[in-house]
Amino acid sequence: MDSDSEAKVGMHMQTGVISSATSARDSRDDIALARLGKKPVLKRNFGFLTILGFSCTVLITWEGSLLTFLAGLQNGGPSGIIYGFLVVWVGTLSVFITLSELASMAPTSGGQYHWVSMLAPPSYRKILSYLTGWLTLTGWQSLLASGGFVTGTMIQGLILLTHPEYAETMQNWHGTLLFWGVVLAGYTINAAIGVLLARFEGFVLILHVLGFFAVIFPLALLSNHNTPADVFDTFLNLGGWQTQGLSFSIGIMGNVFAFLGGDGAIHMSEEIRNAAVVVPRSLLTGLAVNGTLGFAMLIATLFSIGDIDQALAENPQYPFMAIFKHAVGSTAGAAVMAAIVVVMSFSATTNCIASTSRLYWAFSRDRALPGHSYLRQVSSRTGIPKYAVLVATIIAILLSLVNIGDSTAFNGVISISIAGLFGSYFIAAALLLYRRTTGGIRLRQDDDMLVNTMGSDLTWGPWRLRGTLGIANNAFACAYLLYIFFFSFWPSVREVTAATFNYSVLVFGTVLLFSLIYYAGWARKIYTGPVIEVNSVQ
Repeated sequence: MDSDSEAKVGMHMQTGVISSATSARDSRDDIALARLGKKPVLKRNFGFLTILGFSCTVLITWEGSLLTFLAGLQNGGPSGIIYGFLVVWVGTLSVFITLSELASMAPTSGGQYHWVSMLAPPSYRKILSYLTGWLTLTGWQSLLASGGFVTGTMIQGLILLTHPEYAETMQNWHGTLLFWGVVLAGYTINAAIGVLLARFEGFVLILHVLGFFAVIFPLALLSNHNTPADVFDTFLNLGGWQTQGLSFSIGIMGNVFAFLGGDGAIHMSEEIRNAAVVVPRSLLTGLAVNGTLGFAMLIATLFSIGDIDQALAENPQYPFMAIFKHAVGSTAGAAVMAAIVVVMSFSATTNCIASTSRLYWAFSRDRALPGHSYLRQVSSRTGIPKYAVLVATIIAILLSLVNIGDSTAFNGVISISIAGLFGSYFIAAALLLYRRTTGGIRLRQDDDMLVNTMGSDLTWGPWRLRGTLGIANNAFACAYLLYIFFFSFWPSVREVTAATFNYSVLVFGTVLLFSLIYYAGWARKIYTGPVIEVNSVQ
């Protein structure tokens, strides 16, 4: 394609011809999206640094490690947490490389379900892409609810840290009300001032990095330290499992949760400049930054853990706050350190609303959801999918009502985030492995018109691992995803009761059953995979 044709894009669509009057850079992005059959609708407000901030603050790995290390302490112990973190970091790197290859091929907000529709054999494209879309949407809606719940209940933990007498009157519904406040504040940022979301990401990236040093320095310098053997050579199996390896595999889920949300930037692809290159770079750079900070924070916490039973007695839900208090010898100092984690958790929840709403919007654009004609609408003033943002927020609030009656049942609702997201990753990764080993993907040519969508040719994007190395990484990613998906349904203890049962398997099955019923009754008649909105690029 020559420079004249890049300066002017003719896109033959269902409703007519649309010409490009944007800058040369935006024109190239619109051409890339048109090759995927999609009309450019959303505003491209994100560059590399701002979407890197988005990626880092969805993952918030060092903050997440503080929140979830207790699961690994029960199954695996301090050493299980350390070595489990390394396993998850390597596994996540392999998965992110695979997702980056796919995002470079087809950088759309649909993400996994679009990739499955373009990779799957013709007879399975429709149903597999539909199920993948529901898995992805379920995972992200659950992750949004998790973010709101964790942030709201951490505020409760902060109150308990500074006012211990609150333990006598603390109720589940207090946390639910705080959950609502957090989610509604995140909604306001997304809906009312959504055009400033990119600038917000730059600010929280700075806070994410500086906050790490503000927490780890007091923790490492002021606390009494455990011995290296306590940290690197102490395994525990408090769940009563048959082997230490089985206990380790169950306890590793805490580390997995700390790395969850890696595809958040992918669902913002249609708002990113030069997305085919910037999305892979931001994913992998964000993982390197988060993994390094998370590993350092985990080691510092385990060396400074002190009496964990005392910490659990003082703050049973978030013992890291009590660990801060005993480490620095100051309630005020610990409150400031914990407040940084709360703020970062709020920023992650805000980003979850953004990613979840873009997925609702993209799936509705392809007529896969109830009410798709409304969910696909974009505000002419802000360029934000207003109804998709609203629905994601309302569903999160409705899910939070479960917590008022039974926090155990609510934990089952939010724990399906791992199963939903990893299930969607696996389907896409397995199909990519199938296509690259059978020679189904070629190099892109300048005169390509419609590629990387249902029924079109498959072409590589500008970012990928080549040859045998790419195949080996793809295969390893599939094996890792299956491993995590399998153990995501296991309870934390061998002797299961109503309080310790992992309800995610029931919730996951219910969502899958609903999606299949809706598909059989309605969606199969109108869902044909990603809709071709643009027939050609000239």
